[in-house]
Amino acid sequence: MIVKEVYAKSVLSKSKVADYTINPYVGCEHGCTYCYARFMKRYTRHKEKWGQFVDVKINAVSLLQREIHKRRVGKVWISGVCDPYQPLEAQYNVTRGCLGILVTHDWPITIQTKSPLVLRDVDLLKQFTDCEVGLSITTAHDVIRRLFEPTAPPINQRIETLSKLHSAGLITFAMIAPLLPEAEQLIPQLKGNVDHILIDKMNYHYADWVYKQHKLEYALSDEFFQRNKIALVNACHKAGIPYQILFS
Repeated sequence: MIVKEVYAKSVLSKSKVADYTINPYVGCEHGCTYCYARFMKRYTRHKEKWGQFVDVKINAVSLLQREIHKRRVGKVWISGVCDPYQPLEAQYNVTRGCLGILVTHDWPITIQTKSPLVLRDVDLLKQFTDCEVGLSITTAHDVIRRLFEPTAPPINQRIETLSKLHSAGLITFAMIAPLLPEAEQLIPQLKGNVDHILIDKMNYHYADWVYKQHKLEYALSDEFFQRNKIALVNACHKAGIPYQILFS
């Protein structure tokens, strides 16, 4: 893993998902095979493989302190092209520092991560007027998880994290995306631990080689996505969990 400390020019960026996004890091240690964010290499000139480099924006907190006074209040997505709680966050605390600025100004936030490290910041998250925390979970089967997300936290740790966040009184959600085999088995485990669920299919082809290598090509077909969409919808209805399907 090649880690560099860099000085960013801006940190509070416009987003198509929310009003703004904050990415405390460039690159991600999780290195998930399907990750859409690997397109960042085109702009950063990194030659390393995705998952083998991280740039730490060490001036992100001071930048945000200045930028937040110049922007209209809006919802902030943390974060769009990296996991804000990847392992390096335990050392650098860039995400936590940004949260400290946002909570002082009472900006609404949505956090999306795969990491139990988010639990470290429950004290700050509970101070927000408008805050929701989501864990990305793609399958209920950890063997399948290891094929696509070999260095990301295990499934049971993510569900336990959601449970603890929910018990702390925070609004929580699960992002079942990209939809991998055996995802429908997640719903009973999510019952009582999330306020809602988002579901999306595999929209990129970066991980096609994983499907082929492990004879999982069937799980890229429209038939697979439609069949599992129905299974997930039925399971959500049975569990009484609100959901949103992000594909037709």
